[in-house]
Amino acid sequence: MSLKRIGILSGIAIAILIALNVALDIGQIYHDRLPLDIDRQFPTAKPFIPGEVFATTLAAIVDRELDSGFGWRPNDLFIWGPTMAADNNASRQIGIIMAVRETSRVFKDDLTKISSNEYDPNLVIADTDFRNDAGRWILPSPESKYRDGVKHLQLYVAGLHAKPQTSRELNQRNFELIKLFQAWGDLLGDAHAMLYTQTQPDGRPVRPWNDDDYFYHAQGYAHVIYYMLLAVKREYHQTQTVKPVIEQLMDETLAPLQVAATMKPLIVLDGSNSGLLANSRHNLDAYISEARQKMYSIREELER
Repeated sequence: MSLKRIGILSGIAIAILIALNVALDIGQIYHDRLPLDIDRQFPTAKPFIPGEVFATTLAAIVDRELDSGFGWRPNDLFIWGPTMAADNNASRQIGIIMAVRETSRVFKDDLTKISSNEYDPNLVIADTDFRNDAGRWILPSPESKYRDGVKHLQLYVAGLHAKPQTSRELNQRNFELIKLFQAWGDLLGDAHAMLYTQTQPDGRPVRPWNDDDYFYHAQGYAHVIYYMLLAVKREYHQTQTVKPVIEQLMDETLAPLQVAATMKPLIVLDGSNSGLLANSRHNLDAYISEARQKMYSIREELER
């Protein structure tokens, strides 16, 4: 093969690679926005059953990762998996499912259960489903288990509307709500740590090509917490009526979370604090830390 032909083929390969990455980048921007308008689906003038907004939003978050774009990525092979070039959404989905697990746990253990009351059976199954290994390929695949989890969240909502009611309503008590903000604060604390860490879990230093893994993993947390906090605002509207400062603090928490959930640098850079290049992890952490601090304030108000 002539050098000219090799040069042409190499140029075509590079152009395809660039086009692929640009397409992935643009597609990710679209994918990061959940097509669920809580205000439209659950308008303030329309009554709803406690737990309905929360479960619907949680199901929509998981369903979005399964049935849009390239689907569930952490268990994919070759270039679509978490270790190759197209790994951003895989890392993000790992963060998403971890935040979903913590949210569903509190939903099952605290928000719909008081003292010696039994667990809601659909929430037990959904919570178990979401704990399936995100990187497993088959037997069972995470896609099948997560879809089953979504189905049981939908069955939970249907049970709220059944006559007689077969699902346990969200209790709307501040004491249990504090536990949810505690869980979310812990997740954001984990995000803060990974956005500043200089060593990987195995002791190796964090290299520039590792930065995007930490960036998108942390962003997955912010994505879930942002949309679930919108659901909490709707579910706990009475608390905000009694304590308007809670509503203000929730709005002040939502603002940085929304930015954190949708930041999309073309390249995740690891510049120094005084250098010309940006440090993408630190930039994301500014919004993560702001949201976490506001959550502390919400917890303090709920405890009063």
